[in-house]
Amino acid sequence: MKFVLAPDSFKESMSSKRAALAMEKGIKAVFPNAECVIVPMADGGEGTVESLVSVSNGEMIKTEVIGPLGEKVIAEYGLLGQGKTAVIEMASASGLELIKQGDRNPLLTTTYGTGQLIIHALNKGVTRLLIGIGGSATNDGGMGMLQALGVSFKDQSGDELPFGGGALHRLHSIDMSGLDERINRVKIDVACDVTNPLIGENGASAIFGPQKGATPEMITVLDQNLAHFAEVTKKQLGQDIAHMDGAGAAGGLGAGLMAFLNAQLKKGIDLVIEYTGLEERIKGADYVFTGEGSIDGQTLFGKTPYGVANIAKKYSVPVIAFTGRVGNGVESLYDNGFNAIIGILKGVATLEEALASGEANLTFAAENICRILKI
Repeated sequence: MKFVLAPDSFKESMSSKRAALAMEKGIKAVFPNAECVIVPMADGGEGTVESLVSVSNGEMIKTEVIGPLGEKVIAEYGLLGQGKTAVIEMASASGLELIKQGDRNPLLTTTYGTGQLIIHALNKGVTRLLIGIGGSATNDGGMGMLQALGVSFKDQSGDELPFGGGALHRLHSIDMSGLDERINRVKIDVACDVTNPLIGENGASAIFGPQKGATPEMITVLDQNLAHFAEVTKKQLGQDIAHMDGAGAAGGLGAGLMAFLNAQLKKGIDLVIEYTGLEERIKGADYVFTGEGSIDGQTLFGKTPYGVANIAKKYSVPVIAFTGRVGNGVESLYDNGFNAIIGILKGVATLEEALASGEANLTFAAENICRILKI
């Protein structure tokens, strides 16, 4: 029998790889000769680098970069197995979690460190980049990232703009001549599940600014600054980014990547499925096991188990999903590729207890499902 094990992480309990290994242990207890194909998954957010590095036998690389407030931080990215693809989570260099609650200020934060990670990957000779842009602390339209790559943003006096979205109102000219030419030979995919435009009531500043420390007054300033940034970009580059779908992601980093680097924004789970080769691995399987910490009606909106089930459905492979919490609305999943949804808890437990016993519970649940399959 062939099982494809493609779970997401069970947050705060186990990584996607550990979840897959727990499933395998349960399967082998019943079917010792089963073939278990382990494909740790993610949805483009936290855990994506670890997942893709694991499935490709790649490596994690650490380097010092400039953090969101201009301080030095140690960030990391993944180099996949063949050494030609790098996977970067911008949050590692420019993320909200790098800043204490009281210090968060999107007028000042920069994506410069993310650009430094890109340069570091280029120095490794990569020809493809996958960039996850969730968890940002920034609202600078991607200016900092582009400055790290050699693009110059000057004010009317010819001085380079300082870091942060608070300086964008001074932007007068954009000089692309210093852009690292290697970037033009690299295919860039961006994992992005939001469709917010750059500016306006649904834009980067209004929707995501408050969680980054923006006051209502700051939001007005930041939105006006990004509007000016879009105006100058349209005038000088011929790129209209103000209302482009996804341009508002990560404080406008989506706009910077698309307009300046010709990047393609795609749903995170779709990119992870592509990069892991999941579809080829599912062909010919008898069963697919997937799962994550919580499964409910929202799982249909781009979550990992749904993406996995969607592929399996194409090849009529049954899908069994395991989860710590079975939420409301799961009935809709049965019409969308899921054959069974299994809660793994053995009994009533506190959240702390459930998280601590996640692997053992998942192994036990997988083993019992296999005992039913054996019947």
